[in-house]
Amino acid sequence: MGKNINEIKNEALKELESVADVNSIKELSIRYLGRKGIITQFLRNLSNLPKDERPAAGKEANHVKIFLDEQFKNAIKRLESKSIDSGLKIDVSLPGRPSVQGSMHPISEITRQICDIFTRLGFSVVEGPEVETDFYNFEALNIPKNHPARDMQDTFYISENIVLRTHTSPTQPRTMEKQDPPVRIIAPGKVYRCDSDVTHTPMFNQVEGLFVDKDVSFGDLKGILTMFIHQMFDSETSLRFRPSFFPFTEPSAEVDIRCVMCKGSGCRVCSQTGWLEILGAGMVHPAVFENIGYDTSVYTGFAFGMGVERIAMLKYEIDDTRKFFENDIRFLRQF
Repeated sequence: MGKNINEIKNEALKELESVADVNSIKELSIRYLGRKGIITQFLRNLSNLPKDERPAAGKEANHVKIFLDEQFKNAIKRLESKSIDSGLKIDVSLPGRPSVQGSMHPISEITRQICDIFTRLGFSVVEGPEVETDFYNFEALNIPKNHPARDMQDTFYISENIVLRTHTSPTQPRTMEKQDPPVRIIAPGKVYRCDSDVTHTPMFNQVEGLFVDKDVSFGDLKGILTMFIHQMFDSETSLRFRPSFFPFTEPSAEVDIRCVMCKGSGCRVCSQTGWLEILGAGMVHPAVFENIGYDTSVYTGFAFGMGVERIAMLKYEIDDTRKFFENDIRFLRQF
């Protein structure tokens, strides 16, 4: 067979000592270890040896092949490392580069605070799809076909019966279908309406709540929301309930808080009234329970909903809701 495997190994190592660049090492590796390389040919010619010598010779040849492959790779690494080091010029007097730490977006932070307050009161957080059916977004919530909320100017219609949800209220009938009372849930998420100005955006965030059980009263609603507002803002924040209308609650109310900007003395933000609307609420309309199959003679409940951006604007004294979505790092760094 000509040269034995140890002679081939020694020749390869001797040639490796004389090369001085990466390309030459790669060529040397191919010449010895490639498909037509010297060691490959040696392995193919093992059949020419006596039968009893073949296993030992093959084993030794494989060891040499692995050994040389490691030697070639290590030589390449040494040359590449030396090349990198020779090009580095470090000025040890330069100050270090501090790592930039991010922070939670104000909308995410306010959403988390709202959820934390209500979960401490025994509510569970649920989520629903942002692309909704007409039934869950409107019909199940006592909003008939001719209701103004279905106007094309207010709602993004994907098809006649599919919409981008206009509120997170559809999670309420979806949840009630799956479980019997008592039900205590809050539903945070994105919602969509055709509206855009300094206080409205086509996409915004809501948190809606639902509490259903026996003997639930409007007094329970007032107590829960009063506790929420005092924890979200402070215990000195005054609030009031004004009669209002929502198709899925009866009676319904708007909840106002004393203006956080002027402390009730009247300013441009509160239109000189001293009050700011913060959320809507009311007792669940019996028609909603009937659509789901709850017994209205046994169960009552209340629901409420709030815009997260509005809470954030009041808490952080922000005058334009569009700032939340412009991704201006100078604005976001303040939080």
